[in-house]
Amino acid sequence: MATSSTSLTTLHSCCFLSSTPSSPYMAALLPRRRRAAGARYPRIRAIDLDQNTIVAISVGVVSIAVGIGVPVFYETQIDNAAKRENTQPCFPCSGSGAQVCRFCTGKGIVTVVLGAGETEESQCVNCEGIGSLTCTTCQGTGIQPRYLDRREFKDDD
Repeated sequence: MATSSTSLTTLHSCCFLSSTPSSPYMAALLPRRRRAAGARYPRIRAIDLDQNTIVAISVGVVSIAVGIGVPVFYETQIDNAAKRENTQPCFPCSGSGAQVCRFCTGKGIVTVVLGAGETEESQCVNCEGIGSLTCTTCQGTGIQPRYLDRREFKDDD
């Protein structure tokens, strides 16, 4: 009887996650036992982690941190930039708010050579004869916009 109880105990202790046997055949062999009131259930003592599992967990934690950190960083930069006064002059227009027309080079008149030595002068269609255009970078303010202020949000709906 001692040998049969040891073999049953070894069979029963091999299935530490489930208290019921995995097959009906084993259920017929093993007697039903009730645990004592203070009996402890078997525990997994150590988790076996290989290098790939550790790398996968690390990548997941870093991804979550970056996914939260980047938007928070941009929000704090936007808030800090709003608190500071911007006095940097616009680079393309040198702070004037206007750029020289590139077609008429600031003259307001375009000269076209027709051929056989004939020329024709007409009003510039790009600047309408003014010779300058509103700066597209600063929108005529003369102050260089901050990097985050240059973004244009378009509603696609």
